[in-house]
Amino acid sequence: MQTDSSFTFVLFGGTGDLSMRKILPALFEAHRAGGMLADSGKIVAVARHAANRDEYLQWVNEHVKPHVSKKAVDEAAWTSFLARIEFVKIDLGNPEDFVQLRDAVQDLPGIRVFYLATGPSLFVPICHALASVGLNENARIVLEKPLGYDLKSSNAINDAVGEIFAEEQIYRIDHYLGKEPVQNLLALRFGNALFEPLWRREWVESIQITIAEELGVEARGDFYDNTGALRDMVQNHLLQLLSIVAMEPPHSMDSDSVRDEKLRVLRALKPIDPRDIGKVAVRGQYHSGVIRGNSVPAYATEQGVKPDSSTETFVALKVEIENWRWAGVPFFLRTGKRLADRVAEIVVNFRAVPHSALGASALRAGANRLVIRLQPNESIRLYCLAKQPGEGMNLASVHLDLAFDQFFREGQMEAYQRLLLDVINGRLALFVRRDEQEAAWRWVEPILNEWQASIKPPKPYAAGTWGPAAASAMLAQHDTCWLEEEN
Repeated sequence: MQTDSSFTFVLFGGTGDLSMRKILPALFEAHRAGGMLADSGKIVAVARHAANRDEYLQWVNEHVKPHVSKKAVDEAAWTSFLARIEFVKIDLGNPEDFVQLRDAVQDLPGIRVFYLATGPSLFVPICHALASVGLNENARIVLEKPLGYDLKSSNAINDAVGEIFAEEQIYRIDHYLGKEPVQNLLALRFGNALFEPLWRREWVESIQITIAEELGVEARGDFYDNTGALRDMVQNHLLQLLSIVAMEPPHSMDSDSVRDEKLRVLRALKPIDPRDIGKVAVRGQYHSGVIRGNSVPAYATEQGVKPDSSTETFVALKVEIENWRWAGVPFFLRTGKRLADRVAEIVVNFRAVPHSALGASALRAGANRLVIRLQPNESIRLYCLAKQPGEGMNLASVHLDLAFDQFFREGQMEAYQRLLLDVINGRLALFVRRDEQEAAWRWVEPILNEWQASIKPPKPYAAGTWGPAAASAMLAQHDTCWLEEEN
């Protein structure tokens, strides 16, 4: 991916955890690859926790290097990468400080990208301050999640940002959309005659989408206790993955064609009646347990968490899409912290054959299954039945693998790297449009409201397990189970 697009990348929250772990490592990988970033491109870090450029670069040396790829760091590439970086010390609460930022970037070439790796409470003040010094022209702005606390607050942020930046200037980032297997899902569906005819209610029994984490809330207790898994993961990541899985073939891969089809899926989600939430939604909270031999504390004892907290750390949902392609097919969404493994995957269970002369095993739903692993070890695996060697017609499950790191010799591009390059080059397809975000919030809100009003606490589950038993029971009602339970 060669580019001549000159740019000035302004990173707000330049000393924050996201900048250290994801954004600067991604920019370094693009720089090291050669040809992905214009030689004239500059990175301007904005923070108040460093005194000057030298101190900031020392901070980058200490905190970014551990998060670059496992390959040994090429010191020449690292030195030339640091040469791209400038630093401006700013108090984001003081609009007058933005004059210093304007002076620092006004003579730098190319499109300006403003990446807001800050808390959402700072999004609107930063945008107003940028406009006050004329930096909202010839610019793109990247907004990290969470964008609001509910539909009303999300609309308030979008309204305020939209007064300063046009919609085509706003890049609402969801890093799961930048993952290689998600891109390959589009290629698999729309580039192969093999799958598209099967991608519908007549042939699909059910679909599971899981994002599971072994980690707890770490140092984010204050934030997480006011957010919860439904806001933190379902409203954005899981519903975005669902829309990619279920969307109709777009007219083309341009940004609005893809996002139009995703929006149609989100608008077709069957509204959840508050009276049915207990049947189709499970919320849980982890208690103490053991993960990989290590004892971990209960959520309620984590730093920054209220001892009597009713915040959910686990969500499982049964979702239906009311359209011709998917009517009657259950989509099961699941996410949680302190689960048994770190995994993100999409599981498409195809229907069993209608009649088999080969025995009962060929009639088992899920015998044909597509598993798209997003993390770790990104891959696509297709399961089918084959005859076991030997006497008799005994069937066994076998699988065909596409392991990207083995098949493609060139290194894979990390999600943030792909998305940052898309921002610099003005490609919007993998970013969330405002109407998508509104549709997602509108569908989620009845669940939020019901849980907030409920006197029932989240269902407990031991850390190191796969969540409350109620999540398995919900699938059992449809004669199916989560993938790891079958294995």
